[in-house]
Amino acid sequence: MSTEQSPGPIALVGSGEYLPQMTAIEASLLSGRPPRYVQLATAAVPDGPKVVEHWHNLGKTQAERIGAEAVIIPVNVRDDAMNEAYVELVAGAGLIYMSGGNPGYLAETLRETPVWDAIVRAWRSGAALAGCSAGAMAMTTWVPSLRHPKKGGTPGLGLLPHLRVIPHFDMFTKRMPDVATRFLLPFDDNATILGIDEDTAVIGGPEEWTVQGRQSAWILHPDSRDELPTGTIFTTKA
Repeated sequence: MSTEQSPGPIALVGSGEYLPQMTAIEASLLSGRPPRYVQLATAAVPDGPKVVEHWHNLGKTQAERIGAEAVIIPVNVRDDAMNEAYVELVAGAGLIYMSGGNPGYLAETLRETPVWDAIVRAWRSGAALAGCSAGAMAMTTWVPSLRHPKKGGTPGLGLLPHLRVIPHFDMFTKRMPDVATRFLLPFDDNATILGIDEDTAVIGGPEEWTVQGRQSAWILHPDSRDELPTGTIFTTKA
């Protein structure tokens, strides 16, 4: 009889990591898995140590609500992602969560490092893997620079090469109705472009997903968009 494990679920979250309105979703990702909640606030590092500490505290509080152990991995610079002690902290995770901030910095810091390799191994062995905002964007192949669009973007972590993600989608469309064309051109025919509203998650993957949370997800096309209300099950081509 085969003992090979299947990968765990992936959660791409538009906003709201560690907040009470997302507790049920995060608890569901840990359900049936070890109560070991591994957290990386790497994307917040460019915003300063007080912001990183804020995310660490939010993550610890959320873990307490769920009844899980919070394991903080302080990957602040790329050398940290080479640290074998931090690699070992990933082991035994039930849920690994990359919170928000600067997606380009997150991707540049983790790409092709032992810590990222350990995260992928843990996910392939059954751990859930979540990314909110920057964390969701960085899992794809291309990360546009939302803060400085003229700079283009940077290669992502490449776990989901068939997707591109716009988090906070409802907020962005109010401020910038042309958000899809402004940041994600040229369109890649091989990639599905997902907009994910705030307090909303797309969970499953890599091909079949379910929308959960307060609002909707969206599939974007060059001249239109399809709304996926909460509860919708949909597929993307991997």
